[in-house]
Amino acid sequence: MSPVTIKDIARLAGVSHSTVSRTLNGSPGVSEKTRDRILALCRQHGYQVNLLARSLSAGRSDIISCILPGLDNPLFAEMVLNLERYVQQRGYHIMVCHGRVEDSNISQLFDFLIGHRVAGIILFSSSRQSPELIQRYIGRVPIVLQGVFDVAATSIPVPAVTTDNLAGGRMAAEYLYKLGHRRVVYLGTRQSSVSHSLRCESFTNTARQLGMSVRVLPNETLFSTIEVGYHLAKQIFLDDFQETAIFAACDSIALGVMTAAKEFHLSIPQDFSLMGFDNISYASYPQIRLTTLDPHKKELMERAVECLLERVESSSKREPALRLIPPTLLERKTCSRV
Repeated sequence: MSPVTIKDIARLAGVSHSTVSRTLNGSPGVSEKTRDRILALCRQHGYQVNLLARSLSAGRSDIISCILPGLDNPLFAEMVLNLERYVQQRGYHIMVCHGRVEDSNISQLFDFLIGHRVAGIILFSSSRQSPELIQRYIGRVPIVLQGVFDVAATSIPVPAVTTDNLAGGRMAAEYLYKLGHRRVVYLGTRQSSVSHSLRCESFTNTARQLGMSVRVLPNETLFSTIEVGYHLAKQIFLDDFQETAIFAACDSIALGVMTAAKEFHLSIPQDFSLMGFDNISYASYPQIRLTTLDPHKKELMERAVECLLERVESSSKREPALRLIPPTLLERKTCSRV
C-alpha cells in the first residue's frame, strides 16, 4: 500500500493542499473545526510530515543536536535530560549523538548533521582541540561549546558555556584548609581535558599558597570513571598514604575512592576526608552523601540553549562569548575537621 500523501488528506478533508499545509505548520487562517478534522484524518490514515523535506525547504529543521564524548557518564545523562527540557520549551527537538573531538570520524558526524539541516549543535567537550574543530564548522551551522577551552592558548573565538573551574578548585582548597587539612591529594586529573587542568591548577596553587602540601596523581586514561577512581585510589593507599584529604577531579573518581577505601578498611571521613566535583545524582544517596561542588547543571543547560538559539534565530552576527557559571559547595558527610 502506498503511503498517504498530503494531497490525499486534502481530498478526504475537502480542502485545498495549502490548507492542510498551513494546519500542519501551525499557521493562522485555518478554523478550529477544519484543523481538528484535518488532524483527525492524519491520525486515522497514518500521515506523517516529511520532516527532511520540510527542513530542506526551510533551510533548517527544528532539531538541536548535542554531541557527547561518552554515553555512560552520569553527569552527561543528567545534563542531557535538562537540555531536552529547555530545548522543547523553545519549540525544538533534540538529537543525541556520540563523538569525541579527538576521534578521526568526528568530521563525518558534523557533515552528517549539517547535511540533515540540524538547526544547531551543542558540543560537550573540554578537549584542547575543540576550538579548531568548531571554527571549521561554525560558518555552516550555529555551534555552542558546553565545556571550556584554554583562552590563553588559542586565539580562536568560540561561544561557550561552562563551569568556572578555577573558582571550583580554589573553593575546594580553601574549604579543606578551613577544616584543618594540610596534606592533601588531588586525584584523577586528565591532561587532555582543559576543565580538569584548570581545576587542578587552581586547587594546587591555592593550597600551596595556604601552606598545604599537595600530591597530584593524574588519570592517564581517556575517561573519568568509578573504575579509574578505584585503581588510582589503590595506588595511593599502597604508597604510604599520609594525607588527610583527597579532592577527586570528579564525583565518579570519588565514588571509586570510596570503593577502594572499603577494601582497605579505611573509613570516610574518620581516616581521611573526600571531596568530589559535579554533584551527580549518586552523590546525594544516603549511603554516600559525598561533599562535592555543584556546577548547576540546569543553569548550564539553560544558558547553552539560550546561547545557541540566539544564533539560530537571529540573522545578525553575534560575538562569541565565554559564559562562566560559578559552582556551589555542598557540604555532606565525607569531610570533617582534622
